[in-house]
Order: sequence, then structure tokens, then C-alpha cells
Amino acid sequence: MSTSSDMTPLAREIRDLIAAEGPMPVSRYMALCLGHPVHGYYITRDPLGAEGDFTTAPEISQMFGELLGLWAVATWQQMGSPERVHLVELGPGRGTLMADALRAARLVPAFGEAVQVHLVETSPALRARQKAALAPLMPHWHDRLEDVPPGPAIVLANEFFDALPISQFVKGEQGWHERRVGLGSEGALVFGMDPRPTPLGAALARHVPGPHPAGAVLEHLESGVPALLARRIAGQGGAALIIDYGPARSGLGDTLQAVRAHRYADPLVAPGEADLTAHVDFSDLARRALAEGAAAYGPLTQGDFLMRLGIVQRAERLQQNTNASQRKAVTAALTRLAGYGEGEMGGLFKVLCLCDRTYGPPPAFAPEEAVAEPDA
Repeated sequence: MSTSSDMTPLAREIRDLIAAEGPMPVSRYMALCLGHPVHGYYITRDPLGAEGDFTTAPEISQMFGELLGLWAVATWQQMGSPERVHLVELGPGRGTLMADALRAARLVPAFGEAVQVHLVETSPALRARQKAALAPLMPHWHDRLEDVPPGPAIVLANEFFDALPISQFVKGEQGWHERRVGLGSEGALVFGMDPRPTPLGAALARHVPGPHPAGAVLEHLESGVPALLARRIAGQGGAALIIDYGPARSGLGDTLQAVRAHRYADPLVAPGEADLTAHVDFSDLARRALAEGAAAYGPLTQGDFLMRLGIVQRAERLQQNTNASQRKAVTAALTRLAGYGEGEMGGLFKVLCLCDRTYGPPPAFAPEEAVAEPDA
């Protein structure tokens, strides 16, 4: 809970909006915190690395981006090696993943000749970092996925969907109530509930296995990006690789969290100064893809996915002709990316692939890992 004495400029603006219009949905609060045109978290800073608030897989080791680059090449070949293909990254961070991916993809020169690089990025600070990292590749920048030119596309989305705004619904005695952000004592931001139950919450709950006890929290991704992405793939060809954290199946729970300086924080404290995220519902993404005519495979754990792509062999290659310290660093990165212990990403992160139904299983996925129909 934030107090009026420690209000950030964005907190003051949010407080004024609530005072004038009433409590706002969690989705609007999250959108303002992350994307406000002046004070939004992603608008004002580079949040990555030791001096930022969090670290993503591409920043841990070059192996991650390299393997995704080889996956993109194999996917392009599965598509019939079209003469032109868009390689699109959603939320490309510092450009590290794309740089590593295309370096590895040079093993197949024809892919480099066919590909056009597109980056969907709204942050001026991160665009500057991407330009520095990717200038020789002459990428195209876009504010939205729908601005990417038409044509077959291979889309990479690593830790993108977790930062899209969600709505939250809380189960009450009379049904599901939307969770909102309002004002408490002394102007503090607090969570509350719309007193009126909403049919939308009940409709969404049908996709989540019960029981649904009083006080249970249901989350829903508000963005139209999943449907837009699947529609494009189904209509124009291609595939999308979604890598993020969250459970393999839909469930209940409050997963909204804030991270600041690599530590968890109160999401209502210092709006605009902390990263806000929520777990990704992979079952929901698959349902939306199937509804738009695309196929969905997975999710796999990140550990299994990277193992199937050969991360162990790549690590061994990187360790050749190196000293003990360098070999230790590669081993540590391998464990962090593909391990299943506490604090390791192998089990926490999942990988879902959306693709054209005519392709068959995408690289690293087996036929039996296709999502045949929406979850009940």
C-alpha cells in the first residue's frame, strides 16, 4: 500500500483519476504503470541487467538466443524456405536475443538473405539499445504487431506476455467481482472489489478447473495480441514461439507482482518505478489460437525445449579451449537456463508454439504435444 507522502508523479496522476472517475480495473492500473507516455516504467528506462530490475534469459548466456536462431531457421525450412520471411520479436529488450539468433543463423546463408527483421517495441530507451546492438541488420521498428507488414512470419516472444495488462476477478457470495484499485486513508492506493458481480468472471471461470471457493482470484489477459498473432499465422503462414513463466494449465491465484532492483515489491507502491507482471496462462493462449484457426503445441518446459535443441552440446562446444573460470561460467548459465532447481528457469518457464495447421509439429515439438482442442 502506498501513502500520499511517497507518491511518484504517476501515483499522483492515478490518484487524481480515481478521485474523479472512481476505482479503476487492475488492467488499467497495470497499463498506466508500464506504458504511461510520460511516467510509464518501460517508457523511461532500460530495466535489464544488474543495474536494472531483472535479468532475462538472453542476458544470461548467448546460448539462449543462438538456439532460438537455429529454431527459426528450421521453422523457415519447414515452411518451404520462402524467399521472404519476417523475423519478428515482441519486446526485444536490448536486442541481445536477436543479435545472437542471427549470428547463429548465418550457418544457413539463404535464411539471412530471406529474412527481414522487425522489432515490436514501445520503449524509447530500449529502442536506443536495440539500435546500437542491431544496426548492421537494419531492423524495422513498430509500436504494434499489426504494423508489421503482411507476409509469412516467424515470431519470437520471450518474456513479453507476462507484462501485458490483466484483469482480476474475486469470487464472492453472489458471483465473481472485478478487482479494482481505489483510494484508502490519506490517499493511499488500495485493492478493492466492484460490489456488483460480473457475468464475464463467471464465463471465464468455466475454463478453470474447480473448486472455486470464496476469495479465489481469477486472472484474464486483456490484450488482443494472442488472437491477432494466431490470425496472422493461420492466414499468412508462419509460427510464433512464446516463452514465459506460468503454469502449464489454467488455474486460480493472484500472480500480479512487482519487481524493483531484483527484489519483489508491493505493486501499489511507487507506480511507474517497478516492473509489473503476472503469470502467463498458456492454456488460454492455446484456446485463443485454436479459435483463430492456428495450431498450438505444448507447452514444454524451457528446460526440455532447450535440451531438445542441443543446449548441452552447445555448452560443451563453448567450453572447448577455455580456462576453468570460463568453463564454470558456461556451466552456471546452462544450469540457470535449463535446470529445475530453486531459482532456475528450466521448470518455471514454459514454451508454447503457435503455427500454421499445414506444417505439422514445429521443431523441438512432438506430434502428441499438439493441443487438439480447447481445455474445458
